Amino acid sequence: MLLKDGGLLPSLRSIILLIKKSSKMKKHSISKVLTFSALAIVFSACSDDNTNGTDNNSGNKNEVFDASEWYPGGELGTTENTTAGCYEDESPAIEQAGLLKEFNNGEAFFERNYTLNTKPFKGLGPCWVRPSCIYCHPGYGHGKKQYKYDANTMGNGYLLALYYPAGSSDGKGGTYTEDTYVTEIAGVPQTKAQTPFLPPIDESGIHIKWEKATDEHGNKFADGETYELSYPVVTIDEDAIHTSPKPRAGYTVRVESTIGIQGTALLDAIPDDSIKKQYAHEAQFAQLNPMMWDANKNDWASTAFMYLEDRGNVLRKFNYQLSRSSLQQDYAIWEICNVTRKDLHYLYTTKEWAKANSENESVINYIQQHGKDDKMLNPYYGDGTKENIKYLVNLLLGLNSPEDAPTYEKYFVDKFGEEMDDQSYYNFMVWQRGLSIPKARNLDDEQVKQGKQIFMKIGCANCHRPSWTTGKDDYWATSFVKGMGKLPTYPNQKIYPYTDMVQHRLYMVNDIINGWCRTTPLWGRGLSLANTGAEDRLHDCRAKNEIEAIMWHGYSKNSDAYYATQNFYKLSKAERDAVVKFLRAI
Repeated sequence: MLLKDGGLLPSLRSIILLIKKSSKMKKHSISKVLTFSALAIVFSACSDDNTNGTDNNSGNKNEVFDASEWYPGGELGTTENTTAGCYEDESPAIEQAGLLKEFNNGEAFFERNYTLNTKPFKGLGPCWVRPSCIYCHPGYGHGKKQYKYDANTMGNGYLLALYYPAGSSDGKGGTYTEDTYVTEIAGVPQTKAQTPFLPPIDESGIHIKWEKATDEHGNKFADGETYELSYPVVTIDEDAIHTSPKPRAGYTVRVESTIGIQGTALLDAIPDDSIKKQYAHEAQFAQLNPMMWDANKNDWASTAFMYLEDRGNVLRKFNYQLSRSSLQQDYAIWEICNVTRKDLHYLYTTKEWAKANSENESVINYIQQHGKDDKMLNPYYGDGTKENIKYLVNLLLGLNSPEDAPTYEKYFVDKFGEEMDDQSYYNFMVWQRGLSIPKARNLDDEQVKQGKQIFMKIGCANCHRPSWTTGKDDYWATSFVKGMGKLPTYPNQKIYPYTDMVQHRLYMVNDIINGWCRTTPLWGRGLSLANTGAEDRLHDCRAKNEIEAIMWHGYSKNSDAYYATQNFYKLSKAERDAVVKFLRAI
């Protein structure tokens, strides 16, 4: 059963490769891997849709796929593993650079819960979004569809966005010219807080209701197959918001789910010049975000860059909003868990939240009763009088800018030490840059080959560009990270992320803030169910499968993807199935 043409089946060869590289095997014992994999081989023989298939011609070129497409992250960025847990694998570049120890240590800072006072996972205060990064990225992948907002639910990748829509009243007799975040609440609103403080937003007052939508086709293909379109409507009770003053009425609430983080460093290695050529090409056919591309100059807009130390202006290319210029420009642990470090010695809070807590008698009374002996509350206690406690709560909870760093150091760093030290953050950066992308599957399957041909023909690849070639990968990092040592690099790799790195608008009902959303990479998404337990897609997890995600792209005639979606709609059932199988293979 395990032999073919006198040799081992390719899937068994993959197992052996896994075992050879599994000195680190953190999650499972080798025996478990063997048992699971042996069963997988048995059952794969009976499967008509085998995502992990035998891949008899794995690594070989055929009439549709180049040999390099089996390795979407190139030789340095692809893991052979395609089973559960493959999103967590280190890249070959990690082993090549001798950074496996640092990678494993850095991984712990992604997976472990942070606490108020336990080193080295210290932080989580005075308010936070999640107790750990993995809550938002279950199995290192995309967040899951939620019906209730709970920060302690594994898989709740939702981050709240509160903003005043463009054209709405600014409360001063004018209107906003663009979507503007509510300033009383942090950009990533927190829903948890250290006792006795009230969180900026009380989770019990957040409500998620899913509504149905119907497109021009009545959510039905011509052959009778139906699909569902739904979207979240999010509201927040006024008394659930603890700021002083409270935000004005008229703001809108959206949720944005985290995306998968596997293979992200490979995108960091794409040269800016290559991305510029892509923008210039697409600008001929579609309007691009004027914050990124100046149509009159046919060149970058001045706002397309962020100024980074020791490098100058660096192109924005990460997350939906393109608000990050480099993978190493990582604010996530600070924004999500409120963990400070050398370059961020101040809190992710707002002064309006600080003021609200200083005005709350229950908060002040609790600190007066417990703050003298409670180590974590002692900085707010002062001389023990209510007036002094109110002053210190207002002062210390509002230390939210670089100018406040000296005060933060005086009251917190000098007393408790660093929350995240340089070595820990360096390890975290090694881990983040070291995540691989799983190998493609079934590229020798006739249906998969047909699916790619159709995908290219109907126009999906106009935005989901199949391949890029990385440059020298002369990565940027903060000076103290560079001082700690090297990070893994991915120079001159042919990669297949299926993204153009450009923002587009789909004009979906209850769309993402601003409407502009960077094209999400498709690589490895076919393994989402095995790694995360769900297949939910799009920015707020409104699509539970590929069909729903595709049809949302054509919900509006104004959508940049309307033409491609209509082409997909006209396909036969067999052709649609081929496209889906292709998407699950790459």
